[in-house]
Amino acid sequence: MGNQHASASGSEGEKHRRHRRFLFHRRKSGVGPVTGRPMEDIRATYSIGKELGRGQFGVTHLCTHRKTGQVFACKTIAKRKLAQAEDVEDVRREVQIMYHLSGQPNIVELKGVFEDKGSVHLVMELCEGGELFDRIIAKGHYTERAAAGLLRTIVGVVHTCHSMGVAHRDLKPENFLLLDKSENAPLKVTDFGLSVFFKPGQVLTDVVGSAYYVAPEVLKRHYGPEADIWSVGVMLYILLCGVPPFWAETERGIFDAILQGHIDFHSDPWPNISKGAKDVVRKMLNPDVKQRITAFQVLNHPWVKEDGEAPDTPLDNTVINRLKQFKAMNNFKKIALRVIAGCLSEEEIMGLKQMFKSMDTDNSGTITLEELRRGLTSQGSRLTELEVEQLMEAADVDGNGTIDYDEFITATVHMNRMDRENHLYTAFQYFDKDNSGYITREELEQALKEFGIHNGQDIKDIIAEVDADNDGRIDYDEFVQMIRQGTAEPGPRRRRDLFI
Repeated sequence: MGNQHASASGSEGEKHRRHRRFLFHRRKSGVGPVTGRPMEDIRATYSIGKELGRGQFGVTHLCTHRKTGQVFACKTIAKRKLAQAEDVEDVRREVQIMYHLSGQPNIVELKGVFEDKGSVHLVMELCEGGELFDRIIAKGHYTERAAAGLLRTIVGVVHTCHSMGVAHRDLKPENFLLLDKSENAPLKVTDFGLSVFFKPGQVLTDVVGSAYYVAPEVLKRHYGPEADIWSVGVMLYILLCGVPPFWAETERGIFDAILQGHIDFHSDPWPNISKGAKDVVRKMLNPDVKQRITAFQVLNHPWVKEDGEAPDTPLDNTVINRLKQFKAMNNFKKIALRVIAGCLSEEEIMGLKQMFKSMDTDNSGTITLEELRRGLTSQGSRLTELEVEQLMEAADVDGNGTIDYDEFITATVHMNRMDRENHLYTAFQYFDKDNSGYITREELEQALKEFGIHNGQDIKDIIAEVDADNDGRIDYDEFVQMIRQGTAEPGPRRRRDLFI
């Protein structure tokens, strides 16, 4: 096993060197090494505005066309983050796939691609209506018929992609956005960063996707486009009851639950949900790929069809409240964890402190990804390559490619230490500046500013996610509940080193 690994990494090293030479040659010739098109300054055509969000490789900003005044979204991918030839290939493929699917309804339109010395910029249609789940939560009432209508649109997009030879591979609620704030705004699927072209019968082996939504055959590294149907089946389950079907405190736990495949149809609100809805969920979440329903068959299911069997009675209010709590972990939690890490005693963090010092070889007070990797290897790597990348991604709040001591401690400290009552209370008091027993909107705003986090997420949305009793502020119990909930999306979406 060891020899196999060594020879593999040797060939990897050679591949990496060839890749670097290729990039250097392209750079000299004035052609963008990633896109293969002439280097160009995006700011000559567009002015870049506020940040809209950030992902594993890219940060998305608002951008305005200088001549027409039209607004778009610009996803900027820092080339220093494209460390491997495979990462560059992913960006190229994302561009190719978006152009290939151009003009299809319900798919975000790519308007242009720019590459400069440091980054690749994808200019896309701006979806101002927010995420799908946010819209459902905002409406506050919701029926099976509405869920069936959403499923029709979502599966319609999947059908389009599959019929055009594209597997999306990262379908999840966050990747479905509404074009505008109007009542009947079209739903758009976005983020084709993990998508691939496939041929009928082709076997895909990359473990990619987001923990809750990954199909069992993906974890077994032997799958095809049917994995997208599973992901949408998970989304439908959440749309109907407010929680994911496969859940655990850790990513490994979630994967184990997916592989076991037990689906709970007994807890509330399932006894009140129609047989037709359960039938669709069961058929989409069939672990046997050959028996799993196809996109075309979903669209023709009696519960899904327009004016079909889906009842129009409102779903229980708890579904909306659960959806609120399920919304991906926000910056409030990130800051809270940093505050808690600061409360830890010397004994508790001594080992981690030594670890940081030994890795920070140039005593700069910060660690690069390379230093982190080298340091962990020299210590017999207590963390896997995946965990190293997760750690870097989670801790590198400002996206500058390095992590400082506080960030390192926060990201590596184990959750069971975070759980101690005295730490939780100290952290709560950090936010509750006036000792009123509540964290208000103003106090939260102040804390976000103190930590220099401005990612465009509305304070109102953060409070809505955590504020279970809807009184507009966060009490201690709500704060503890947020910290103790399993982390929503634990790490990088491409899992090169995961073996099941």
